[in-house]
Amino acid sequence: MSFPMTEIGGMSISRLIIGSNWLMGASHTSAAKDKWLKRYQTIERVVAVLEVCSAQGLNAIVSGPVPKMYEALRAHEQKTGRHLTWFLTPTGQDLAEMLDGIEQCAQWGAEFCLPHQCYTDSHLLIAERRIIGMEQITQKIRDLGMIPGLSTHRPETITIGDAAGYDVATYIQPYNSIGFLCAVETDWVAHIIKKTEKPVIVIKPLAAGRIVPPTGLSFVYNSIKPTDTVCIGLLSPEEAEEDIALVRGILTGIEEQRELQYTRSKASLAPPPNQ
Repeated sequence: MSFPMTEIGGMSISRLIIGSNWLMGASHTSAAKDKWLKRYQTIERVVAVLEVCSAQGLNAIVSGPVPKMYEALRAHEQKTGRHLTWFLTPTGQDLAEMLDGIEQCAQWGAEFCLPHQCYTDSHLLIAERRIIGMEQITQKIRDLGMIPGLSTHRPETITIGDAAGYDVATYIQPYNSIGFLCAVETDWVAHIIKKTEKPVIVIKPLAAGRIVPPTGLSFVYNSIKPTDTVCIGLLSPEEAEEDIALVRGILTGIEEQRELQYTRSKASLAPPPNQ
């Protein structure tokens, strides 16, 4: 099934990208929930989510260099014959560690390599309008056959990256209607996303489960560029099907009839679905 697309680094990328936190065990909620996710999300369950996504036309995923994700992606491709473009975000406390992480990304076959926020933002020198080691990092990524980008939680990274002319094809930036993990007000984040000519991958559109999908996804898609895309965490095949259909409706203007979540407190609003 086709899905609305954009272009990043010369590659066609779906305007909804699979996120990995819910699959790998990073809930942004509690240590207990992280432990449950890591126990619950077996390779088979992760593959089941990926299978629904790729069948619906999503063709890319963002994750850190986690062996479990590498195994799941290989298992998904072997099972379905469908390839997912991998945006990998290596970490590193210093430049040497980052360069080693970039090599790992290449060994695992990632198409895109975006230094993670933990390196990017800690090495961002705002007064000097530069990111430490960025020229070496992007050159290393190119030399290893990948496309460079930057993952950040700070909008300044985008403005400085553009002004410095860094060789990056895209930025990852949190953006959602309640400002979760946004460094400044949401209207400022939207302004920075729209101002850059490069496509932005918006993460945390639902603020790690704090916003209901119709509200959060409508807000984000209606306030970013047509060339931008959104990365969303998906817990299960059912959730993937529902959110993908919702986004398809937002982007095409043809909304499908969506089943509402029902509880007994809503009995005065509508009868239960089985009545």
